[in-house]
Order: sequence, then structure tokens, then C-alpha cells
Amino acid sequence: MAQLTRRLWVRATLIGGLGVLAAILAAVVERYIPWDMPASISADAVDSLLTIIASSMLAVTTFSLSVMVSAYGSATSNVTPRATKLLVEDRLTQTVLSTFIGSFLFGIVGLIVLKTGAYGERGRVVLFIVTIAVIALVVISLLRWIDHLTRLGRVGETTDRVEEATRQAIEARLDEPYLGGAPLHDRDSAVPPGAVMISAYTIGYIQHVDMSALSGFCDAYDTTVFVNAVPGTFVYPHTPLVWIGGTKDTKDTEAIREKISAAFSIGDERSFDQDPRFGLAVMSEIGSRALSPATNDPGTAIDVIGRTTRLLSIWARGCDQDAPEEQKYPRVHVPPLTTADLFEDAFMLMARDGAGLIEVQLRIQKALMALARMDNDAVRTAALRQSRMALDRAEVVMALEADKMRLRELVGADLGSAAE
Repeated sequence: MAQLTRRLWVRATLIGGLGVLAAILAAVVERYIPWDMPASISADAVDSLLTIIASSMLAVTTFSLSVMVSAYGSATSNVTPRATKLLVEDRLTQTVLSTFIGSFLFGIVGLIVLKTGAYGERGRVVLFIVTIAVIALVVISLLRWIDHLTRLGRVGETTDRVEEATRQAIEARLDEPYLGGAPLHDRDSAVPPGAVMISAYTIGYIQHVDMSALSGFCDAYDTTVFVNAVPGTFVYPHTPLVWIGGTKDTKDTEAIREKISAAFSIGDERSFDQDPRFGLAVMSEIGSRALSPATNDPGTAIDVIGRTTRLLSIWARGCDQDAPEEQKYPRVHVPPLTTADLFEDAFMLMARDGAGLIEVQLRIQKALMALARMDNDAVRTAALRQSRMALDRAEVVMALEADKMRLRELVGADLGSAAE
């Protein structure tokens, strides 16, 4: 449902339906008005307004769609194709376009009903009032759209969207480190011998895990589920989705497999919602593309490093919190996110592609050392490991010895400070 409501056609259909409904109701509502209107509106006056709305909104909608396609292409070329999904799901863009389509349908249907003579004297007054309201709504939408177009598809604006989506995913995971289930730290020791493995049907990425459905399965079969494929995992046939501890009825294996598989949403692409690692990987892609010879924009990479540091600091402050004593789904065991994996997704690409740029390497080292100073052992270990790898890559690529010495001095001083 969350993915469905983010699609443009859903919102356009709803608002377009409202436009058609408004035009039709104006012909029906007059019989329920108990008083006489103080003024009368000629059919020609309403006809002119509806004609203007219908013709202009069609042109504006076509123009807006072409601008959207250009913005998506710009984001794909200059940022990363993975970030385009957030632009497509932009609510302001969808609302404005849906308003234009709804206004166009209102004008067309209003003209058709008006030509049939269905509007009486009071009906034309109601239609006129609704038409003025639609014009006001269109003007407001146009003003918002003009302001929005100045930023749509820009590198900074798109990066803001990726950062916000990643921040929401990180905060949601910190609120429920195990998606509402029980912790599964050591799978080999936790999964009982003889547990039944349920594998994936198709090839793709886990986008969402329905914990409520898994918990309901556990209650129905009086068993425990150990999740292996968390959101972001690439699965294929024979990839374990879960292990089932032991059920009171293991005869109907195919039915059990269908119930378990239905709790996992598998798609062709990863989703930002339950997958903080994907957001960090997309941020890293933005920085890596900025460092490519075709783009040659170290400033954007430095900006991405700062944003990534801000996101990982949120994780560092919250990942040490213990799991809640009362889990929503205590029979469903879920492995946690690994801090080392988050740091690898965030810094590995930029450290590799910016290995020869002293300004990028300095910023990476400063960011990693800032994170290493946070009161979190896992974060400190992951940050120091990425710092050492970044330094090793830089020493191989950098040609100027002075740059290498400056980087070594910074890393050495920061390592001593972090150790203290």
C-alpha cells in the first residue's frame, strides 16, 4: 500500500475523479438549494471560463511532464539512477500535476454537461463558484510548481532527498533494531538442529518483511522463525528466507512455504524504507560519480562525506541501545544491522575513487576520526578500519610525497586522539 500510494497515477486518478465529480454535482446540487440565488450567470460566461481551463490545463500538463522527464534524466546523469525513484515519488510534483489533470477533466466534463442543458439557473451559479475555486487552486499550484522547478533534479536537491530518506530509515531501524522481533546475534547457535529452511521463490531484493504475518504464522503453528533475508538482501531460489524451529504440523510443507514467502516483498530494486544500507550506498554513489573524470566535482563528494557523517552519527548515538524488553513479535528472530557494513557502504566507494585527491582524502579522514571519537566501540572499530583502508589506497595512488606525508600526519594525530 505504501508503494502504491506513491505512484503518480494513483493521485492523478483520485484528484481527476474529484474534478469530474465536482462538474457533475454542480448540475445535481441545485435542486437541494432551498433559496434563490441573488444573481444569475449566463451559459456563455461559464462556457468561456471552462474552455480556458480545459485548453490551458492540457498544455500546462504536457509541458510539466516534459520538464519532469528532463529533471529525471538530469538526476540520472549527474547524481545516480537510484535517486530518481525519490524524485518520481515527490508528493509536491504529484499533487501539482494531479491538480492540473483534475482541472482539465473538470473543464471538459463541465463543458459537456453545460452543452446538454443540464445546468439550470442556480446550477450555473454553483458551477461558476466552483470554477472560480478551481482557478484559484490552479494559480496556487502554478506558483508552487514554479518555485519547485528551480530545484527539481538539481544535485543538491536530490542529495537532500536521499539524505532525508536514509535518515528516516536509520531512525526507524534504531526504534526497532530487529524490526520488532527478538535479536538474532549468532545464527549458528540460535537455530535449533533440524530446523526447516524456507527458500525464496524468485530472484530479487528483499524490500519489506511483514513481521506481523510471520508472527501470526508462529502463533498458528506454535513455532519460532529465524529470519535470514533482511531488507536489502539479494535472494534467489534456494536462498534461505527463514528457518522454522519445529512445528506441530510439518506435513504440508508447500503451504508453509507459501505463507512464509508471502511475508517477504521481493522486487527488482532495493527500497529505502526498511534498508538504511541502501540509502548510505546511494549517498556513496553520488559522491563517487562526482569524482569521475567526466564530472570532476570534488566539492559534491566533500558535501556527501559531510552528509554521510551526519547520518552515521545518528546511528552511532542510537545503536548501543539495548533491544526493548517486550518485543512486538517475540517468536520472530531477526539479525541486526552490522555497523561495519554501514561504514563500508558509506565510505568505500569514495575512498577508492578519490584516492588520488588530497582534499577528498583529508575530509574522509576527518569524518572517520570524528566518528571514531564517539562513545561506541563498534563505530570506533569500523571507522578506524575504513581510515586505514583509505590511507592505504591513497598511498598507492598519490604521486606527490608531500600529500602522502600530510595525510599520514593527520591520520597519526587523529589515531592518537581517538585512542585517548
